[in-house]
Amino acid sequence: MITRQRLAVGLCALLAALTAGFAFPAGAVADETTADAPKVDLVLDVSGSMRARDIDGGSRMAAAKQAFNEVLDATPEEVRLGIRTLGANYPGDDRKTGCKDTAQLYPVSTLDRTEAKTAVATLSPTGWTPIGPALLKAADDLDGGTGSHRIVLITDGEDTCAPLDPCEVAREIAAKGVGLTIDTLGLVPNSKLSKQLSCIAEATGGTYTSVEHKEDLTDKVNQLVDRAADKVVTPVAVDGAADCAKAPTLKSGLFTDRAEFAQHRWYRVDVKPGQELRASVSLSADRQVNPDYGVLLRAVTVHNREIVRGEAAGTGRTDVVSTGLRYPKAESDDEDATAETVCLQVSHSFSPAAGVKTTPGLPLELTVDVVDGPDQAGDVASFGLGRGWWLLGALVLTGFLAGLLWGWLSRWRFAVWRTN
Repeated sequence: MITRQRLAVGLCALLAALTAGFAFPAGAVADETTADAPKVDLVLDVSGSMRARDIDGGSRMAAAKQAFNEVLDATPEEVRLGIRTLGANYPGDDRKTGCKDTAQLYPVSTLDRTEAKTAVATLSPTGWTPIGPALLKAADDLDGGTGSHRIVLITDGEDTCAPLDPCEVAREIAAKGVGLTIDTLGLVPNSKLSKQLSCIAEATGGTYTSVEHKEDLTDKVNQLVDRAADKVVTPVAVDGAADCAKAPTLKSGLFTDRAEFAQHRWYRVDVKPGQELRASVSLSADRQVNPDYGVLLRAVTVHNREIVRGEAAGTGRTDVVSTGLRYPKAESDDEDATAETVCLQVSHSFSPAAGVKTTPGLPLELTVDVVDGPDQAGDVASFGLGRGWWLLGALVLTGFLAGLLWGWLSRWRFAVWRTN
């Protein structure tokens, strides 16, 4: 009887498993996860100039390899990462052939760290610098999926394959509307290189950074790979005004705008009694700027009285500066109390480097959150102060009485001991 029962239970379990298999085909969840996975293609310049030994006493190629190995170790599991090279295979002088020298060293896929490191270890500085062709191929490497797509270009020189202008290539990629961002890192502080890499990054809303040390290169590439893994939230474009009176009224959400150099941007938020306003702003340097800069976020009344402010500063080691503020609007006993209009002012002290275009303005991202404040804030404060003092008094009195009792008992025990 027991054997039959076990057999019946086993058959039911098998039937349930088969039913689940038909209802949820194998790989359905994995496919969905893969479709949403962020993708990053690291595009590395392996041209002959990467032999130069001017980065912390070693070659540019050695610095790039070390950075790649550390980045591969730190890449989040959910990121699909690939590596593409330019100038790695053709050592000759034929320009036409050299300008086709771009190859996929490691496909954009789930990362096998050992395999990817082994591939990087084989690289040796060789040929030309076909940046434009490499970007076109990299965009194809990232094709498909709904997650974020990011190209990180690391190079020490300008493109050598004109008339295919890499700036125009970046604009062409942006015009396709595929949501692909190109970030650029220059290994040499060269004005012509900086101008070209700034133009490439600006075309897709990416960032340009000049890197002169191994540690900085590793940190920056890690930062960009981690940024690709951030959850994608579609922001709403908004046009801030030059003063509060003409500013758009925002509700809770994520917004984007452009802030010109030496310009203030204003926005309005309505905050009801008992609510709290939480706001933050991030400003990105999407082109070469002078070091030492900051961003300021102020909350003021419609009469220009400052309520609260948040501010932050940078020194050229990061391309994004962020700050935030909180403003709790007190409860009102007036049932007819109306919402207060709070004006948010964003200003920054970025300044463009020589020869860099000043328009359009720098990318600005503003987060606004209006939430209910703490319940019964007055009661909480009252409890913290009033009952806190009562508790302290009770503890003092208890300690005093306990001391008296302990002293009396000690004296009584001593008296009894002497009597015996």
